[in-house]
Amino acid sequence: MPQITIEYMIMIPILILQIFLFPLTAGWIMSTWVDSRQTLALQETASHLGSSIHQMYSALNHESISAGAVTNRLEVPPFIEGFAYTGNASLRALVSAPNSSQVLDITLRFIGGRIESTTSVTLGQNVAWQNSTFMSNSTYASIIAEKMSNGTILLSFGGAE
Repeated sequence: MPQITIEYMIMIPILILQIFLFPLTAGWIMSTWVDSRQTLALQETASHLGSSIHQMYSALNHESISAGAVTNRLEVPPFIEGFAYTGNASLRALVSAPNSSQVLDITLRFIGGRIESTTSVTLGQNVAWQNSTFMSNSTYASIIAEKMSNGTILLSFGGAE
């Protein structure tokens, strides 16, 4: 009989610990999984956005295209798991040489959240970026590309029309 009492004294605290440990661990794992899933969805959207910008730049950069403007409505989701997101971009030179390629760094971030994703697009030397903000839930979310008469291609995010 004393042996059963000792077993209970050892097992009861372990069982009580498991009652609290399993839900906490499951909650932590689910939180990590949700963050990873949202980050991946935001990365895919940023990649799509970067690809669209690169395609527009490449199309307008051809010598046969004269000066003009093009607007591309984006096929990106307005919400990712119920969250709207914003995007900003900045242009930087790839190297310090005067006629080097330029890189457009695009950052998407959930509104009111801590998750963000960045992608980079390599463009030519004749590109300029107009400061603008991408709003995912805008009905006119787009990219605007304008080819100037000097061959410079001005890119920006489109907003309300």
